[in-house]
Amino acid sequence: MQASALAEVIRVFTCRFCSSQLRHTFVDLGMSPLCQTHIEPGQLHLMEPFYPLHVYTCADCFLVQLPEHVTPDQIFDDYAYFSSYSDTMLRHARAYVEMITSRLALTTESLVIELASNDGYLLQYFAADGVPVLGIEPARNVAKAAQDRGIPTITEFFGRQLATRLVGEERKADLILGNNVLAHVPDLHDFVGGMKTLLKPNGVITMEFPHLVRLVDDNLFDTIYHEHFSYLSFTTVERIFAAHELTLFDVEEVDTHGGSLRIYGCHAGHVQFPRSDRVSELRDRERAWGVERLGTYAAFGERVKATKRHILRFLIDTRRAGKSVAGYGAPGKGNTLLNYCGIRTDFLDLTVDRNPYKQGKFTPGTRIPIHAPEHIRVAKPDFLFILPWNLKEEVMTQNAYIREWGGKFVVPLPELVVFD
Repeated sequence: MQASALAEVIRVFTCRFCSSQLRHTFVDLGMSPLCQTHIEPGQLHLMEPFYPLHVYTCADCFLVQLPEHVTPDQIFDDYAYFSSYSDTMLRHARAYVEMITSRLALTTESLVIELASNDGYLLQYFAADGVPVLGIEPARNVAKAAQDRGIPTITEFFGRQLATRLVGEERKADLILGNNVLAHVPDLHDFVGGMKTLLKPNGVITMEFPHLVRLVDDNLFDTIYHEHFSYLSFTTVERIFAAHELTLFDVEEVDTHGGSLRIYGCHAGHVQFPRSDRVSELRDRERAWGVERLGTYAAFGERVKATKRHILRFLIDTRRAGKSVAGYGAPGKGNTLLNYCGIRTDFLDLTVDRNPYKQGKFTPGTRIPIHAPEHIRVAKPDFLFILPWNLKEEVMTQNAYIREWGGKFVVPLPELVVFD
């Protein structure tokens, strides 16, 4: 095929915020399956679809993004992530509810709406305090868990259309919150515009999302997968919200997912919420870091390759020494790491997960069997390879008994470390 003809069939991707053509690679992790589509035993002989994990940086607005190769319907139709199976996330949710209830003086007359409310793990704490809540969660199997918990939940994707319908039902929100959802949205304008519509005049929006600066600095490439359409800096998010007449008046740095931001937004020009010094401080820090310089992102791909080689070197040396390795967890980030590094049962005998929804299945792409955590005592691995490294303290505490047979813990990122 001639070069000119080849160019005609190569798809051109455009920025989901500013519509500029995407030309600059942030990182290319090759082809990977959907990270939460765990394989049933009866599906092991079937073909599994793989999609590109090629992430770009927009040269105009500097939004780092993965093109939409699969629709949200494909990703969230039958979803395997339930937040309630993490004690760390439950503690984080409870602390947030106590803080924001006090800060906004929420009462029994308020309405809290959570976007991507998962299994009700967070809204349950508002409800227990008598604050009215509404969850919006498109994954029906996960939403059912919330409904069974007594949390009213709408099973739809959020955007302007749903927001307008809720306003017509007189259900505007005093607080709209979304933890780890903004990055999951392919149509940012529809999503943020919907929040603008749904928010009361005096209302507040809080969103949490992994911080792009931490992803780059700590080499957290495994947080890249198909349900994460965008990788966000404060600078870019502030620009996105401003385009919809929403002002970010405060920001906090929190330690979830390797380092996240919690932003606070309100209607533009609202004087009730003075702008915190943390806004300008973080904006200046990101500028000094180089958030609006393409060169800042250029070396990331090479660092990722070096990390892959380091992980594989450890696993090869360990197996040559006759030692066994089991995984802990089957999270989305873990499946990116396993597939990019080519780690299958030749390196990892098995993995375990607390979520019964995943047990008895196999990891996507790499086909590693997933057992209940109790299986660790049966397998007695020499090393427990912690795939949800962001929960390493929780995992190491719960599984400290592996030291009875000399077992050790391995945390692969930000850099591979072995803990006795």
